Amino acid sequence: MTSPTKSPVKLGGVHHAAYRCKDAKATVEWYERMLGMTYTTAFAEDHVPSTGEYDPYMHVFLDAGGGNILAFFELPNQPDMGRDQNTPQWVQHLAFKVGSYDELVAAKAHLEANGVDVLGPTHHGIFKSIYFFDPNGHRVELACDIGTDEQYAELRRVAPLMLDEWSRTKKAPRHADWLHAAANE
Repeated sequence: MTSPTKSPVKLGGVHHAAYRCKDAKATVEWYERMLGMTYTTAFAEDHVPSTGEYDPYMHVFLDAGGGNILAFFELPNQPDMGRDQNTPQWVQHLAFKVGSYDELVAAKAHLEANGVDVLGPTHHGIFKSIYFFDPNGHRVELACDIGTDEQYAELRRVAPLMLDEWSRTKKAPRHADWLHAAANE
């Protein structure tokens, strides 16, 4: 048996992350209005390019800033979209970065003024965030970093230790308990 080798590929970032939506136009308008994203591109086909199967779709792309693209597929011939019922709603989410706590608070006020229910801000020790749902039922998070370089360095240092302990025990490792103390200050 050969040992695993390191990939020769060096990724240049996320080209786009794609999710399903109920209505492409309503989704684009919501992300533009609520989060200030710019609608950049659309593809529409009757046949899926990678498989050749007939399945008409609209594929829309939104600029989320910093070279990050969020995309959605509207699939009118597929059963209504749902979610993984075996995974809690809080697990699968899209998280976007904002520049400051003031921006986070302003985003919350804007969302709430437009009828969106918002949870938070929640303090995670090294960042604060708010949570809400888009019109498709996807959970969205906005987060602002507040940690120090030393805190981020410590988290990088303990990350392999935590993963190893988790893999063995399936119990939460305590290497970063200081995050909870920081969040309660």
